[in-house]
Amino acid sequence: MATNPTIKPPKTAITSAQRSFADVLFSLRQWWRDAVVQTVDQAEVIERRREDCAMSSRYMFMIAMSAGIAILGLLLSSPAVIIGAMLLSPLMGPIIGLGFALAIGDYGWLRQSAKSLAYGSLLAVLLCALVVLFSPLQTVTSEIAARTRPNLFDLLVALFSALAGAYAMIRGREGTIVGVAIATALMPPLAVVGFGLATWNWTVFSGALMLFVTNLMTIALTAALMARLYGFRTSLSEKQTQYQNIVIVLAFVALAVPLGFSLRKIAWEANASRQIQGEVMDAFGGKGRLSQLDVNFDAEPVEVAATVLTPQIRGDAETNAAATMARVLGRPVNLTITQYQVGTSKSAAEEAQLASVQAQEQVARQRAQELGQRLALIAGVPETEVLVDRTNRRALVKARELDGASLAAYRDLENRITATEPEWRIELVPPIRSLPRVDFAEGKPTDQGRKALGLVAWAAARLNMPVVISGRQAELDNAIPVLTEAGLTQVRAEAGRGSFAVRWDESGG
Repeated sequence: MATNPTIKPPKTAITSAQRSFADVLFSLRQWWRDAVVQTVDQAEVIERRREDCAMSSRYMFMIAMSAGIAILGLLLSSPAVIIGAMLLSPLMGPIIGLGFALAIGDYGWLRQSAKSLAYGSLLAVLLCALVVLFSPLQTVTSEIAARTRPNLFDLLVALFSALAGAYAMIRGREGTIVGVAIATALMPPLAVVGFGLATWNWTVFSGALMLFVTNLMTIALTAALMARLYGFRTSLSEKQTQYQNIVIVLAFVALAVPLGFSLRKIAWEANASRQIQGEVMDAFGGKGRLSQLDVNFDAEPVEVAATVLTPQIRGDAETNAAATMARVLGRPVNLTITQYQVGTSKSAAEEAQLASVQAQEQVARQRAQELGQRLALIAGVPETEVLVDRTNRRALVKARELDGASLAAYRDLENRITATEPEWRIELVPPIRSLPRVDFAEGKPTDQGRKALGLVAWAAARLNMPVVISGRQAELDNAIPVLTEAGLTQVRAEAGRGSFAVRWDESGG
């Protein structure tokens, strides 16, 4: 039986199609070069960009003012003040300069831009840290927290903003840069880095630094791509150009991968919160009303606290809902449900909800007042000298000198009141006292010695003072890890032949 031969398109047809596509592509490139690229005065654009990258007294002054406004806006949780800091910040200039210098292969300009950016960023971080150190407000506000979890959306915001900013600078329409500065928010993340540094909060510090680096890298690399698209190239060979393109793409991928995982985690938590809310309501047959829901996904097991207004108290609600949540989330759940019995009408539920909130607020206010009174009594100071932060459940007081009281006595006082208020962070700052003796056996601290080192670390943290340890090298090598584990980082070691001793560093470290 004869078989039909495979039908193949004529080679001439394929060649013709390829030629047509190549002609269209060539025409587009020709149009872009003649109608777009050649209308840009590259020399003028580069000259303006170089001026923006120069490190001057005006540049450093504007950095300082922008940083000061940004950190105050963050501490006050004021978006309007933060936007004002964004408008003042001159950081966009050297970052865009990095991109243009990379595009044309001008490494002298690249070094100048990097230098201006580094000095400006360092000034901003240190100034913000200094403001926080002398500020009575050192709590993580919502505006600070919002800049500690960068994700893929932040990269996309920086990408689109950088496209608009680079286009505005190339085409001589710098007015658009104001909106870009607000969108990418370069200064607020730096201010949060300073906050994390001043409060020794690694989560805040690292998250904000990641956000700033994301914005910086995305803007610089996007500016380089836009400059290349508009024909900005001088000393780069074709091979160097291809290599540069590969490096830029890999840099974007390196940024996108961890940010994508972060976005995935945020999306999972948002979806899990909706599921938790649904399971709580299902436990009451849909007849209850959820007044408040708090979820801590970082805890193990996951901690869920809910307040429900219901016409009928259900004793098995916690057990049933917790079991269902654990099955849905795939993680163990510690659920606490506070139930308030109310009428079935909507107005009754709303009144009960309002009364519940007011009652909780009154109880919280009263407990905070009682805690302040107790701390004042223990510390031997007037109640007005006790700082109580109800929002973040933190209390701070500087104790007066008590005759015969050692550092251990002050720590015991702090522990005693902390035991009665486990949900609060109590900090009792002792007066300066001699540091305790630390016993060693065969070069290692004894059990009592480890406790003494823990007391040293506690006192140094409360007084925010560095310490000096001296002794044989083996003793120093074994003491430093114990102090570091206890949270003490401001320590200076002096090796010698004498016995181990610890004292305050009066030189300031």
